[in-house]
Amino acid sequence: MKLLDHLEEWIITFLMGGATAIIFLSVVHRYLAGLSIPGLQDWLLSLNFSWAQELCIIMFVWMAKFGAAYGVRTGIHVGVDVLINRLSDSNRSKFIIFGLLAGALFTGIVATLGGHFVWENGAHYALLGMTGAEFGDVPEGPTTPDLEWPTWIVYSAIPLGSSLMCFRFLQVTWNFLKTGELPHHDHGHVDGLEDEVAAVDANPYSLDDNLHVHDLKHKPLGDREGDRK
Repeated sequence: MKLLDHLEEWIITFLMGGATAIIFLSVVHRYLAGLSIPGLQDWLLSLNFSWAQELCIIMFVWMAKFGAAYGVRTGIHVGVDVLINRLSDSNRSKFIIFGLLAGALFTGIVATLGGHFVWENGAHYALLGMTGAEFGDVPEGPTTPDLEWPTWIVYSAIPLGSSLMCFRFLQVTWNFLKTGELPHHDHGHVDGLEDEVAAVDANPYSLDDNLHVHDLKHKPLGDREGDRK
């Protein structure tokens, strides 16, 4: 289980870092290729970066699917729970469990249908090719325009991401049944930054700039007399 605790972060970090590097190199290549530098321009024009945009789109799609699973695990998905929080503890727990199991059921259905689509879209053909079996009437499946990858590889984000999302719903449900707690994400917190604690003798009204409104009631007597002058 510990292997799965941060699986989404690893995948998203790898995809985001790769997409950022590809976009950066593509932009630099496009800029430098437009400069009339003998030798360098010819070499840059010989490089083909037409696949960069398509690959980045695919990577962002995969990021979105696994990011949804990350959201379930950390509790960052937006939910309207005003009415549920007004219920008694027992009724509130029932509705929460129902919602979590409904999410697990929905994502499980999406994962199943997505897996069937991927299987029929070329994964079955690829498996037969790897095992050396006869293809028969199994279709090869389409490929992407630029990379010419089998599209079933791209569409695999649906069953894989939805399956992980279903698992996270079940995991949150189990933890809620044991502890009664739901994952909560503080949107105002920034990882790596500690909350600053104001000094005991700090005066929040002692601002000596002209960017803030000064409260005359909390100014020292001398300052107030100076303002009158």
